[in-house]
Amino acid sequence: MTREEEMLAEALGLLERLVAFDTTSRNSNLPLLDMVRGWLEARGISCRILPAAEPGKANLYAMVGPAIPGGTALSAHVDCVPVEGQAWLADPFRLRRQEGKLIGRGTSDMKGFAACAITMMPRYAALDLDRPVHLLLTHDEETTGNGARALAGMLAELGPLPAACIVGEPTGMAPVIAHKGYASWDVTVTGLSGHSSRAGETANALHAAAEGVVWLAREGRRFAREGRRAEGFDPPFTTVHAGTLQAGSILNIVPDRADFTFEVRTVPGDDDRTVLAGFERHMEEVALAPLLPGGPRCAMRISPRSVLPACNLPEDAPLTLLVQRLTGRNGAARVSYGTEAGLYEGAGVPSIVCGPGHIAQAHQPEEWIAENELAACLGFLDRLGGTLCA
Repeated sequence: MTREEEMLAEALGLLERLVAFDTTSRNSNLPLLDMVRGWLEARGISCRILPAAEPGKANLYAMVGPAIPGGTALSAHVDCVPVEGQAWLADPFRLRRQEGKLIGRGTSDMKGFAACAITMMPRYAALDLDRPVHLLLTHDEETTGNGARALAGMLAELGPLPAACIVGEPTGMAPVIAHKGYASWDVTVTGLSGHSSRAGETANALHAAAEGVVWLAREGRRFAREGRRAEGFDPPFTTVHAGTLQAGSILNIVPDRADFTFEVRTVPGDDDRTVLAGFERHMEEVALAPLLPGGPRCAMRISPRSVLPACNLPEDAPLTLLVQRLTGRNGAARVSYGTEAGLYEGAGVPSIVCGPGHIAQAHQPEEWIAENELAACLGFLDRLGGTLCA
């Protein structure tokens, strides 16, 4: 067996073990992290599990090489999205191999990259590194982003600050140097119920919520028509999207509660807080206004779900040029989905997104990653190690 075949076999074994843990964001990720820690420590690599404020959640940090500033961090989130309601042909948490595809929840997004990064850590440790390699495994990227948010703020305390970070979200091993910022909110509107024939004595929470959703849709159309353009993104403007709305029980009862969610994906230069301020102003002045003088009115509670800042690495940055050289790709893509790269960039660590798999398979039933994508990722990470040696 060649060295490359050995690395791939080890990564496949790790991927099988990682997929077997149901780390849907509502669940604990501690069993998975304990497995990874045991695997690394059995190979002489110490690591730290860093408990989160959320019960049952933690991040993992490990480093090999000299304890000096610089080097590269490899980052992966280990939570995944739910499988309920999806048409899986077999157990989503049992890895299946079929015609070069590796099928299972999280294979593409993004336990495939995690398996590759973990596989490489003992190999990095065996090199004559003159700069370190950091491994970052995080929780709750799919929901709040709190895992990487906390870890990014702790990097300078955990060890020497990395000079670069590679976030291995699925890009088909193409360098992604920029992505939109992402922010989302939960909104609850409360009113006063009653019989629909006496609507003047009630406050219809659904009507007020619908006013808000209509404003969000109109704001999205305004961005599409006249908003800032950032070529390279698809679409090249900020988007506003309302995703869920629940209210009411039967038609002749005025609903006293409505819940909805919305998100804003901003191109560099736009600010989601401006959209939020406009939304709150509209709700207060229009949607929540008293329905009778001095009478019942609706109220609103809004709380953030997830905030992931934009990532915007220059095309001529050393990290961009390095990843292009190591992947053999000359392009520098921009994408509309969010990642943890913006959080590390905000902590002073230049970051790029590059990993195996494709976003089209992420979150889908029968999610899969091609075996040759894992091999390509391992080759890329192997070459990266060579650039960190004395």
